[in-house]
Amino acid sequence: MFRRRFWWSLLLTVPVVVTSHMVMGWLGYDLDFPGMSLVGPVLGSAIYFWAGAPFLTGGVSEVRERRPGMMLLIAMAITVAYAASMATSLGWFDLEFWWELAALISIMLLGHWQEMKALGQASDALAALAALLPDEADRVTPDGSVRTVRLDHLRAGDVVLVRPGARVPADGEIVDGSAELDESMITGESRPVAKVSGDRVVAGTVSTDSSIRVRVDALGDDTALAGIQRLVAEAQTSKSRAQALADRAAALLFAVAVAAGLVTFVTWSLVGDVDTAVLLTVGVLVISCPHALGLAIPLVTSLSSAMAARSGILIKDRLALERMRSIDTVMFDKTGTLTRGEHAVLGVATAGAASEAEVLRIAGGIESDSEHPLARAIVRAATESGQVALATEFRSITGRGVEAIVDGRRYAVGGPALLRERGATEPAALASVAEGWRRRGAAVLYLLDDEGVVGAFGLEDEVRPEARQAVKELQRSGVRVVMITGDARQVAEAVGRDVGVDEVMAEVLPEEKDAKVAELQARGLKVAMVGDGVNDAPALARADVGLAIGAGTDVAIESAGVILASSDPRSVLGVIRLSKASYRKMVQNLGWAAGYNVVAIPVAGGALAWAGLTLPPAIGAVLMSVSTIVVALNAQLLRRLDLRPATNAN
Repeated sequence: MFRRRFWWSLLLTVPVVVTSHMVMGWLGYDLDFPGMSLVGPVLGSAIYFWAGAPFLTGGVSEVRERRPGMMLLIAMAITVAYAASMATSLGWFDLEFWWELAALISIMLLGHWQEMKALGQASDALAALAALLPDEADRVTPDGSVRTVRLDHLRAGDVVLVRPGARVPADGEIVDGSAELDESMITGESRPVAKVSGDRVVAGTVSTDSSIRVRVDALGDDTALAGIQRLVAEAQTSKSRAQALADRAAALLFAVAVAAGLVTFVTWSLVGDVDTAVLLTVGVLVISCPHALGLAIPLVTSLSSAMAARSGILIKDRLALERMRSIDTVMFDKTGTLTRGEHAVLGVATAGAASEAEVLRIAGGIESDSEHPLARAIVRAATESGQVALATEFRSITGRGVEAIVDGRRYAVGGPALLRERGATEPAALASVAEGWRRRGAAVLYLLDDEGVVGAFGLEDEVRPEARQAVKELQRSGVRVVMITGDARQVAEAVGRDVGVDEVMAEVLPEEKDAKVAELQARGLKVAMVGDGVNDAPALARADVGLAIGAGTDVAIESAGVILASSDPRSVLGVIRLSKASYRKMVQNLGWAAGYNVVAIPVAGGALAWAGLTLPPAIGAVLMSVSTIVVALNAQLLRRLDLRPATNAN
């Protein structure tokens, strides 16, 4: 709308300016043709009533809402200019003003067009997210054939085929096949994630290497992608403390502008120069338009939330993002945050002639048919180290372990209960190693044959490799790091030492975590709580800032102000950087916008007329638009901020 009105207004402004006697005198040319005196009133009226309509209606709305601001100031300025111009055309004043009115409205339209364009560019994240969904999906029919259907024809329970390089059309579960999926558009993580049958996949992600079949369970507004879109939209429209300050400043500026305009008009009228009084009064109203002030905060808000979304940081609460810059303590929940929430093999030890690789190969084969989490950890370690033995006659020994035949010999894998049942003892060769594992709180499993213990395995919740870097970088920036967990003290202390946190809170029940947050706050600390958003909800709500981590497929977490779609704890550093940078841009923009008006209003009112310095309304409009452009360009510099985690901790 502003673009279209600007071009038409500019087209009508040209003849108004060209036929102005004032402009002719400046440029040294002369025009005279029948009806030339009507060019200004006719085209000027069209410009005022049609091109200026957005400002007039906006001003009326602000009056009705009793919230005077930018639109009302512009409406007052162009109305005074129009009234003075028409009065001049009727012979009541000796003040040629049509060209300035036309130029003023055109420049205002240009400024608003650029403002809307900037805000539109900042909101491109929403369009980009929407574009992630394909228009069609390959639905697998009951007879096994594949039929291409429109996305809105899919129903929950349908099975869809996702080919290599194609996007997943809806949230669901893999029922056949395996693939590596590019989830960067959802989580911000650049590496593809391996997915197998039974794993969940999210709409908009890309199967990079092979075909999979997915049973759909969420469509349309229920998908994770739609949830992210809602969060981005809410963040871009939500107000912050800085926005509230800008609104109050705009209202104050309106009062100052009206008062300055009245003082200017009365003062210059008393001097005896009514024409100058009208001209300078219009200039004061124009220069006072809080255009830059109105753009200062919304543009930074839109840009920061869009940038965050592209990096897997979803801002639910603008106040939470603002508070993040003053956080001096970050409390991490251990399981699923600093650790993966699943066991991994800590070490392998042997009691005889067999090598560690052989012990792991045999145990991996025996555990292949087991669904126990510890069994999966051993199988995963065996697979990564080489090959897994072929086992037959698998049998589960309830409460004690499993057994099977490998290479013609019967083996069993289990814990201390299995040793007791079989009357076996832990060999001296394993005792010291196993004791070290137990002191860390790790689980110890044994591989036995008919003669006794062959080897042992230490298993514990695997620490995320990036957790150490996250802790080190936070500490380097002056932030204290606390780990909280319900695990036993020895387990918690081992992980705390491994990761390098400043303080460990162990054996804390879920319902006690918020009390621990309050305890830190009572010490005078500003606390950010990072958890998985499930049993950490009370603590997330209690903290100064709650960050839910690893929530890429569950974006409806009410207790967190910030949601980190990936499971990378280093994302917390990105939130802190974004908070500081966006707040800095807001302060810079507010300072420029307010400072510009403080200087410009007295000059526009003729305070320096004695020195020959005045600001005609059209020049004031140009300066006001320049101020807006400065604010917009300064906000755009925020795009240079890199929210991605550093590749190393050094």
